[in-house]
This record gives sequence, C-alpha cells and structure tokens, in this order.
Amino acid sequence: MTVDTTSPDEVQTLDQVVIRFAGDSGDGMQLVGDRFTEISAAFGNDLATLPNFPAEIRAPAGTIAGVSSFQVHISDHDIVTPGDVPNVLVAMNPAALKANMPDLAPGTTLLINADAFEARNLDKAGYASNPLEDGSLDAFNVYPVPMTSITVEATKDLGVRPRDAERSKNFFALGLLCWMYTRPTKPMIEWIEQRFKDKEQVRAANLAAFRAGRNFGETAELFDHPYEVAPARLRSGTYRNIVGNLALAYGLIAASQRAQLPLVYASYPITPASDILHELSKHKNFGVKTLQAEDEIAACGIAIGAAFTGALGVTGTSGPGVDLKSEAIGLAISLELPLLIVDVQRGGPSTGLPTKTEQADLLLAMYGRHGEAPLPIVAAKSPADCFDAAFEAARIAVKYRTPVILLTDGYLANGAEPWLLPDVTSLPDISVEFATEKNHGDEFWPYLRDPETLARPWAIPGTPGLEHRIGGIEKEDGSGNISYAPDNHEHMIKIRAAKVAGIANDIPLTDLDDDGGTEVLVLGWGSTWGAITAGVRRVRARGKKVSHAHLTHLSPFPRDLGDVLRRFDRVLVPEMNLGQLAKLVRAEFLVDAHTFTRIAGVPFRAAEMEAQILEMYR
Repeated sequence: MTVDTTSPDEVQTLDQVVIRFAGDSGDGMQLVGDRFTEISAAFGNDLATLPNFPAEIRAPAGTIAGVSSFQVHISDHDIVTPGDVPNVLVAMNPAALKANMPDLAPGTTLLINADAFEARNLDKAGYASNPLEDGSLDAFNVYPVPMTSITVEATKDLGVRPRDAERSKNFFALGLLCWMYTRPTKPMIEWIEQRFKDKEQVRAANLAAFRAGRNFGETAELFDHPYEVAPARLRSGTYRNIVGNLALAYGLIAASQRAQLPLVYASYPITPASDILHELSKHKNFGVKTLQAEDEIAACGIAIGAAFTGALGVTGTSGPGVDLKSEAIGLAISLELPLLIVDVQRGGPSTGLPTKTEQADLLLAMYGRHGEAPLPIVAAKSPADCFDAAFEAARIAVKYRTPVILLTDGYLANGAEPWLLPDVTSLPDISVEFATEKNHGDEFWPYLRDPETLARPWAIPGTPGLEHRIGGIEKEDGSGNISYAPDNHEHMIKIRAAKVAGIANDIPLTDLDDDGGTEVLVLGWGSTWGAITAGVRRVRARGKKVSHAHLTHLSPFPRDLGDVLRRFDRVLVPEMNLGQLAKLVRAEFLVDAHTFTRIAGVPFRAAEMEAQILEMYR
C-alpha cells in the first residue's frame, strides 16, 4: 500500500474497523459505501457489508424515514459479519445521526456534516436542540466538518451550480474516509473518471469533492493520524468482491454451462430479487435468455415451458411472488420437470418490509402448495455461497426432474464479501441425457422411471416417436395416461415423495463444526451463518465447547441430522422468523430444540448470538 504523503510512522495500525455511512436517501450513501468496499477489497482486506435503505423511492428528505445507510466491516483477518456496531459513523444530516444513535457505543467516532445541522433539518429530525452544541454527544469523538460548504467551494470554478455541487458532498465524505484509512487514491479517481465520463460537470465536481475531502483530512489537523488495516491472509487464489444476487446469477450461468442446457430466466420485478434479472440479461453470450413477464404467474409458466423444451428453466422472486407462483409450482411437481424457483426472502407478510431481510419463507417453501407436493429446498448461507447454492439447486433439479426452491434473503442479496473465484473446470458435470428412443416396446412411456433416482425421462417435444401428453391431471405411472384410479393416485403421491426423500442419499452429511463437546449445538440455516459462526467463536474463546451445524439442504435433511442432534444435551436454533426450522426439527426428530428468534428486518448480531449461546449453559 502507498500512502501518498503520510509517513508510515504516523499511521496507526488496526486489525479491523466498522464504518457506517448514513444520510438522506438522495445523499448517495449506498454509492460511496460500495466504492469504499471495492477499494478495500482490491487492497486485500477481508470484508462484509450491510446496506440498509428505505423501500420508498423518495421518502421525505431530512426525516428519519428517509435515512439510508451502508455499513462495511474491513479487517486483516477472516471475518464473517458486517460488524455489530460501527466504530465510525458518517452522518450527513441530523436525521442520519438520530436514526443511528441507538447503535452507537461511547467512544464511537462521529464524522458529521455540520452544514446540515441547521434549524429546519433539526426540526425534521425531531431534535429540540442542536446535538453538536447541547453536550448530548460528549461520550463520542465528534468531528463536525462543513462538508457541504467545502464541496461547494471546491467546485465553484467548475461552472457547477451550487445546488448541483452540493450533491457531490458524498464524495467529499468518501475522500475524507479514504485519507483516514489510507485507502489508495488512484483507483477511486479512475472509477470517477470512467463512471461519469459522459457527464463532464458531474465528473469534475465529484473529482474535486473527493480530492477536497482527502486534502481536508490531511491538512485540517483535526485528526491525530490516519489508520491502516492491512490486507487479510486469505486462502491463495484470485478474489473479487461480490454481492449475493450477482453470485447467484453467476451460479445459474455456471450450472447451465455444466448442464449443457440453455438458461431461461423469467421473472416479474420485485425487491430484492430484481438484480438477478438485470445481471442475467447481460449474458446472452452464454445462451442466457431473460424475460420480464407480465406477472409472477406468467413468469413461472414461462420457466416451466422452457423446461419442457429442454432448457434450464428458472424463475426468481421474493415471498409475495412465491405466493402467486404456488399453483404453477404444483403443476411442475405433477409434470416432474426440472424447475428452479429462487426466493430472495424479505420481511412480510404482504408488502411488509420490501428492502429489509427476513427468513420466514421456510414453511412456505416446505408446504405452500395444495395436495401432497414435496420438493427439495436449498439455502445459501453467505453472499459468495449464493453461487454454490444456485449450482447445487440446479444440479438437483435436472438430475431428479423436480422443481427446487432456492432460498436466499435480502441480507445475502445486497451484502458483499470477497469471493475466491472457482476453477470452472472443477465444477461437476451435471449434464443430462434426453430421451431419444422408445423405452417400452414400440411405445414411449414418459413416466417410466430411473430405478435409482426415480426421475422420469426428459424428452424434448418434437423428438420423433416420443410424443407424450403433459398436464396437471393425475397420470398413470409409466404410461403417463390420465388416471383417476385410487391406487395409482396414492402410488404417484408416494413415489414423488420418495423421489424427493431419496435425494438425501445424494447430498453431503450435516455440515458440523464440532468442538468435541456434547453440551450445546447451534443449528442454523441461511444467512444466520455469519452471526452464528462469530458467536460460536466468541463463546469458544471463553473456554466453552459449543458446536455449530449449518444446513444447506432443508428438504430433504441430511440423512445423519437426527443422529447429530441427539448427540447434544441442548440444541439452539436461531432464526429470523418465529421458529420455523425448530418446528420442523421437533416434528421430524422429536428433539426439544430451543429457539432464538428475531424479526427486526436486520441480521442477527454476533454479540446477540454470543449472549444467547451462553444462556444455554445456565
């Protein structure tokens, strides 16, 4: 790392820091937070992020409801969460300060845009007096910086109107943070040059603001010294920074390539899943076909139709979309065609909390259809893991000719972390053989099953001699003829269930981080992985033995899960719902699982997890 003008002797080394950018929805906090993350990733830090923003396109400016924030945790060692509370808060206005006060510990560094703390904004935020003057911030390290006025001054010779110049104050804050944490300047300048190359005044204003912020840190003598967070020692390989939705899109592309099937992705816009469609639409070179349907039902129908014609059919949505797709998913189960349904979970019910995270769709995925209609469920545990989870879900779908639900959530979708690029050649071959010959004398029986997987043949329409009917009405096993025979219906119900249950023999055993004790097991799934892992590490550091099992496969469960659960005296199941996995575990394995639930729209914190695990020893 090169620090342009600061002597290395003046730099204080930190092993980690948590920074939160907070401001009004129009202040560009997500943009500068993302840029700081990218710079840190390129520098070699391990990192995790937590974007947090309102669902409204434009909440009233200057109000608590309109506050948007972006938290990034960077370190010189392996980390798994975006951090519990910020060490540094950048507050662009009074509302941003007030909204984040509950998360601040004494001693937190506050970088405050002092220009915004005027009477009108204080009143909008609900302050009776100016917190910069009334002593209410005495417990913190407060740095009031006139970010807006310095930005306007720095851009006055560029021909930019003052009102437009003010919009660059987020880059002033970014420049100041880059000085404080010795981030390299060149990549940021190059990014601004490229990003705004077609908007000359915007480009010039942002560059001026960024440089002004960095120069302010260097010359204002407000700060004792800058800080350094050294690169982390990660497993060797090539890394890139990635968010969950992007990793998931790449996983789908990789699966289609290794399955040798064209990828057809059909969806209807919905937060927080829409970015998957946006990304996949850029990859026609891989044979990816994308379609924005008129509604969720149509999107699912298109994906089923694509699967019928021999493609990897995928539809993505969030919980409300799964509600609407449920009838079509039942049709796909009856057709026994591969179909991948991506559910990026968000806070519900109904419109609920569109931009906030939750993992309360597990029972919806498990039972949200009429009739006996089981299907496999796969869950991603981290942003980068969305790649692997998407690949695994596709593998199961095409091998067993069944719909598969892939669960992620808003935290994974928008959160970022370093991703070790996989060796593409090491990805398994998941290609399938389409039926090309008659398989029952002179006939083609579309439900004559593979004896090992119980999957039926996959015959592309138009294949000579393999014409067959499909539809939702019950069919005779083997021939596929319509059948209302009572015994056949029961047989078909049971054989479809047996097909899904048999997948347990084709998935890994329980992913158990075993510390050798038998007192406490923490059982998790999905995005709680980071907080549980960090909580378990802290409890172990206190000298206690605690094990952690994290489930990728939720239907069927790993075949050894019951044995694993019964080895421990107590089982704790943390979930961002009211105990849905715990309910399933109790019913399936008769284990008295303890729940730790929270539905706040934000992920668990490691400190919360640590405290709850310690409670299990009392």
